[in-house]
Amino acid sequence: MPTLTLYDSMARELREVTPEDGQTYRFYCCGPTVYGPAHIGNFRTFVMQDTFRRVLECLGMANRHVRNVTDVDDKTIRESQAAGQTLQEFTAHWKAKFQADCEALHLLPPHVEPGAVDHIGHQVKMIGQLIEKGHAYAKEDGSVYFNVASFPEYGRLSRVADRELKLGAAQTVNDSDEYEKDALADFALWKGRKPEDGENYWPSPWGDGRPGWHLECSAMSLEYLGETFDLHSGGVDLIFPHHENEIAQSECCSGTTFAHHWFHITHLLVDGGKMSKSLGNFYTLADLQEKGYTPMELRYVYLSGHYRHPLNFTLDSLQAARAAMKRLSKFETALAIRAGADAPPAWETLRGLQAIGPFAPAFEGLCRDLNTPDALGKIFTAIKEIQPETLSPDEAATCYQQWHFVLAALGLMLTADEEPTDIPAAIHALAEERWAARQSKDWAQSDALRDQLAEAGWVVKDGKEGYTLEPNS
Repeated sequence: MPTLTLYDSMARELREVTPEDGQTYRFYCCGPTVYGPAHIGNFRTFVMQDTFRRVLECLGMANRHVRNVTDVDDKTIRESQAAGQTLQEFTAHWKAKFQADCEALHLLPPHVEPGAVDHIGHQVKMIGQLIEKGHAYAKEDGSVYFNVASFPEYGRLSRVADRELKLGAAQTVNDSDEYEKDALADFALWKGRKPEDGENYWPSPWGDGRPGWHLECSAMSLEYLGETFDLHSGGVDLIFPHHENEIAQSECCSGTTFAHHWFHITHLLVDGGKMSKSLGNFYTLADLQEKGYTPMELRYVYLSGHYRHPLNFTLDSLQAARAAMKRLSKFETALAIRAGADAPPAWETLRGLQAIGPFAPAFEGLCRDLNTPDALGKIFTAIKEIQPETLSPDEAATCYQQWHFVLAALGLMLTADEEPTDIPAAIHALAEERWAARQSKDWAQSDALRDQLAEAGWVVKDGKEGYTLEPNS
């Protein structure tokens, strides 16, 4: 088996991925705040975390995957009240929606998916320990704050400087409530009850209130992974202050290393810029499905970029994904016929399979810092060289299994390649003529033929490598 390496945001270098206890690789992923539908920027992170887990399992590495749900914070309280629902009703709805989207994107469910509200007691206990050890202090309004000055190593993940802390870099949306604290860099562990919280408060030794967002993850990772574990992951936007604060409060409680490896996924851009509702480029999975795109096409777009580099999403990129997956499906169909396979092999039979043959380089690419674009490139190189019809049935069966091994590592599911039979020959000929005009850059002729297709009731959608025809509904 190849060795899996992954960039460590703390060490700033590639490091081998191996369980500290020699048995089970334990990792924690910061999950969604369930106050609305997750957008496609959120899902880039979750898909790449899922791909990481799939590679672990393809390597035969036992693992324990914990991903939390933030079901109490400023946003969930505010939006639940605006909706006229209890916090529990409101967050349960959006948690179910998130899980449905994860299933559509073919994400493996985490082994544990804890919610913050169910772990209030764990958080209260942790706060008590921090106060006892001199790392936190309570105020008259019932709030409790972490004393950043008590942890000299604060900032080692983000490399944040003391000067930046003094200028207020640590004051974020989640810590911006107007509570009194001793120093600007200190952050809330427990937020004393306020009238605007409504009925969303819990008892504590310091008064009624609710936990701070940063503390929630520390308490839940402690409960399900222990004081120290292998890897912590999230989007790059969480490095500071969220992950920095997690490290501080967790290590001050335990006296040991919080996480041994940090895995961060870079931002998704949309049309070359930041995704924004005001710009009209804010998409959820449902938005894309309404436009006729599939979750697998979106997953392919995510895989087309390296997780450590910004990925620019456009609707054209979905068209390119559709064309690429059509090529993969065509190969899949031919290989399955030659192998006599009625259905893809079960995921359970693929885990721990030795990567051999023409698809081994693609899997090896995944093992080098989760290089998904390199893996996709090597897959296309392989299928150009393989002629399924020239393979013996046994050779085709082995190739088919290896093919699905690398697809499983990427989490890609292909649909059968079926040529549409309901497109009239005249329409197909018109579309082919238009494609030829585009290839020769005869834009006037291309536009004229597109209009003819529209008048005949057909919509043509172009990609980099081809086009699709759909009835104009």
